Amino acid sequence: MSLVDVSSVSAGLFILGVVFLLLIFGLLSLGILRMFQQHFKFGWICFGGAVVSFALFMWILNKWYL
Repeated sequence: MSLVDVSSVSAGLFILGVVFLLLIFGLLSLGILRMFQQHFKFGWICFGGAVVSFALFMWILNKWYL
């Protein structure tokens, strides 16, 4: 069994990751739910929001944490 050392991860990076993961997967889940409810327009808007959120997350990581 191997352990992962996370002591070098800052609190800001951890909180940023948690917030964006909740946002991205929440929007994906809501988009899937709306598609099943036959609300296709709002479902696609949620999928688009998830993609934009992921792109913003990657941009923030590249800008401040690399």
